[in-house]
Amino acid sequence: MFAIVDIETTGGHAGANNITEIAIVLHNGHEVEGKFSTLVNPCMPIQKYVQVLTGITNAMVATAPRFEQLAENIFNLLKDRVFIAHNVNFDYSFVKHELAQAGFELTTHKLCTIRLAKKIFPNLPKYGLGTVCRELNITITDRHRATGDALATAELFGLLVKHDTTGELQKMIKKNANRYLPPHVNIEEVESLPTVPGIYYFKNKIGKVVYVGKAKNIKKRVVSHFSNNKPSKQKQDFLREIHQITHTVCDSELIASVLESIEIKRLWPAFNKSQKHYEHQYGIFMFEDAMGYQRLGIDKKKKLLQPLLSFSLLAEAHCTLWQWVREHNLHPALCFLDKSNKNMDGLPPVAEHNSVIDRILKSAKEEKKTYLIKETGNNYILIEDGHFYGMGKIGDEQFVGQLQLLKSLLLPYPENETIRSMIKTYAARYPMRVILLD
Repeated sequence: MFAIVDIETTGGHAGANNITEIAIVLHNGHEVEGKFSTLVNPCMPIQKYVQVLTGITNAMVATAPRFEQLAENIFNLLKDRVFIAHNVNFDYSFVKHELAQAGFELTTHKLCTIRLAKKIFPNLPKYGLGTVCRELNITITDRHRATGDALATAELFGLLVKHDTTGELQKMIKKNANRYLPPHVNIEEVESLPTVPGIYYFKNKIGKVVYVGKAKNIKKRVVSHFSNNKPSKQKQDFLREIHQITHTVCDSELIASVLESIEIKRLWPAFNKSQKHYEHQYGIFMFEDAMGYQRLGIDKKKKLLQPLLSFSLLAEAHCTLWQWVREHNLHPALCFLDKSNKNMDGLPPVAEHNSVIDRILKSAKEEKKTYLIKETGNNYILIEDGHFYGMGKIGDEQFVGQLQLLKSLLLPYPENETIRSMIKTYAARYPMRVILLD
């Protein structure tokens, strides 16, 4: 039992827009059993471009019933049937959202005629409703109105059922029971994903990466993206943009995490939010003033000067420098932390102060160790002087102690604060995997 649905709306996503017209065609898999259609008062203005596209004006819906007045009837028509639409995620997200607002929870299976048409008629030039109907000689009357499009989709559905010689309809219903797969992604592409660690890429119709993610289990993580159909603009735009999924297998979750961070910084994908910030890094620097004091200060990192320690946030640098002042009883004015003491009163003897700075330098140097992290499958990550150098596979461990040879065998990558923090935490948690190098 099927319900073929088409709607018109005030705008592009259910989180901030409402339905202006709905049509439902009841179908038993062989023929049409019934029809329902009505204009709906959205209780909000219809965007101008939508009025031009659909021909539905604010005046036309002003006296129409509100969705909440129609909700019980619509729910009863849909609740025991497979919900079918051309790009089902769009229509389903609106109907489900508005039914929920009226107190009804829609949990039906879904079927997308775009996806089914790609399976049964694989050689069509495009799969928009207009193109599919033209190619299959289906007449659409009243295009971009709910009734006209729903009736055309119903006729298309009848042709799909008639030409479905391999049971694609039932396979798709079963596989899509709890998923909201993007209409342009093949189910087989998702089903064939590996269940191992790695990173995955969502690409748009021109092959541009719009999202990068990492996972312990690539297939499970990718499917989780499609486990709900939130009505927000971000979610709906996200689903519409995905046309292809590719992946890179990694031998461990750490390797995947590092590679994900590298790829986000390199590709700057539209739908990634975390890690997409420019790093204004700061450092604690040391210099000797005219009186012979070795002084500490915070500044932005310089190309030709190496700081004692690096920080992504200015506040972190201040916290560390104040910690050193308190722990080693340093005079704040010698660290540019007490700007009120312009006359530099109460300074300690130069030799006494410099000996404390020497201890701090020695401690900071300890932070800049050179070491390897050995991961699964002979994968190694190299940290040189406290900075991420690169990673890769090394077949023979006899090279482990030879730094220059190691560097020639590993692939260098750009470092960022996320990677540096990730590796530092990992090394502290798994010291048995750390190989110190001279």
